[in-house]
Amino acid sequence: MTFAELVAPLAVAKRTGNLNVAISSLTDDSRAVKPGGVFVAVKGERVDGHAFVEKAVVAGAAALVIQKDVHVPLPSSIPVVHVEDTRRILGVLAGRFYADPASHLCMVGVTGTNGKTTVTYLCKGLLEAAGRRVGLIGTVAYQIGDECIPASHTTPGAVELQELLAKMAGAGMDAAVMEVSSHALAMDRTAGCEFDVAIFTNLTQDHLDFHADLEDYFQAKLRLFTGLNPSGAKPRPKRAIVNLDDPRGTHVCRASRVPVWTYAIHQTADIRAEDVRLALSGTRFTVATPKGRFPIESQLVGEHNVYNMLAAIGVGLHEGFSPDMVQRGIASVVNVPGRFERVEGGQNFTVVVDYAHTEDALLRLLTTVQVLKTGRIIIVFGCGGDRDRTKRPKMGRVAARLSDIVFLTSDNPRTEDPQAILREVEVGVKEVLAQRPVRYEVMVDRRTAIEAAVREAKTGDTVLIAGKGHEDYQIVGTTKDHFDDREVARAALASLRV
Repeated sequence: MTFAELVAPLAVAKRTGNLNVAISSLTDDSRAVKPGGVFVAVKGERVDGHAFVEKAVVAGAAALVIQKDVHVPLPSSIPVVHVEDTRRILGVLAGRFYADPASHLCMVGVTGTNGKTTVTYLCKGLLEAAGRRVGLIGTVAYQIGDECIPASHTTPGAVELQELLAKMAGAGMDAAVMEVSSHALAMDRTAGCEFDVAIFTNLTQDHLDFHADLEDYFQAKLRLFTGLNPSGAKPRPKRAIVNLDDPRGTHVCRASRVPVWTYAIHQTADIRAEDVRLALSGTRFTVATPKGRFPIESQLVGEHNVYNMLAAIGVGLHEGFSPDMVQRGIASVVNVPGRFERVEGGQNFTVVVDYAHTEDALLRLLTTVQVLKTGRIIIVFGCGGDRDRTKRPKMGRVAARLSDIVFLTSDNPRTEDPQAILREVEVGVKEVLAQRPVRYEVMVDRRTAIEAAVREAKTGDTVLIAGKGHEDYQIVGTTKDHFDDREVARAALASLRV
């Protein structure tokens, strides 16, 4: 491919040099520039790529895409294209460079505060039960056939995303199911992707360290639906699948440019769960759909997972699957890493590891266990450092209101003082104490807190270890050390038998 071919569809403000040069790679990271590559200078959250143009040239960049003048001498042999917004066009360029892989895949995007990971796993299970070959991109990992790549972000950067999609298409995948974060949408990482199905799970407070307020956060999510193109390059029919029980659901429905199927439990919707039966062993319900009513059984636990299943059922029905195929697909997903994941060690009580790290997610988790519990609820949780501080007392209030014993501990404190974080969480716990006496302890060391919770548990109790879920690390300061809640819990359970 030549540089001229790459930038052909762009609205170019200015160009210099001969664009008919062969190019071999594309990046917005000056450290990753290779000889013959194109460097796109993007203004990021913390640094401006334009400051690294000279470094990119020294590394062998064959062409540059910039949005503002750079005050460094550039060799006349290097062509330069000026555009209005390099971040916005980066995904488009990456899509062209990798031969538009999204056009060869059924693209399913899932956005919302909670449930994205579980919905993507359920969609993958459904599609695979129907014989499709499915790639997955999300918080836990990026999966391409048997290859599992550790996730760098919930939604990777624009160039990495297109490279992953190209690998999927090249490996014979039929579909790609991906979590689409608000960060990714706000930063145009998914530009260059034509989605076929978009799912909205819910919206509650999160990421207000990045977004100006909740409305700004919602508007970022909404871009997935306003970006659905009913007359795109792909001949496939498009659809939005929207949780109508969420207050923002109606807004998403109005904003969608393509036909919508709604789903709900507590009100009338296109896809509705009826006669829901919840147990710690799993979930049963009847689903009423545009294609008829049929029973669903799953090993996933809790009402929140009923919503997740409804969203995935919508994808299956949109793809033309029979009720039997939908049933088999849902039943095939018996566990999602770090999402209500049980830890077994021969104990006579329940231990669950869950990713719940927002007020709403913690509320959903605890409400589920309140309905199903046979003993006390013992919770271990904390809040991440260098992230939205306003949710800390709110999470403390939820934990104290719905648990019997609370162990406050570190999550990923990052560069904040762990004690200071826990004092902010503790404010919410103390607010509840006047109405509902609850025992709580503050233990900065997470391992110590998990061990204490396991030792505390008696027959029939439920120990919830919340916040980190599938993560196998803990970030203290700027150091990332191995730490897996599931491993620590198993070791604590093993020590009980000694």
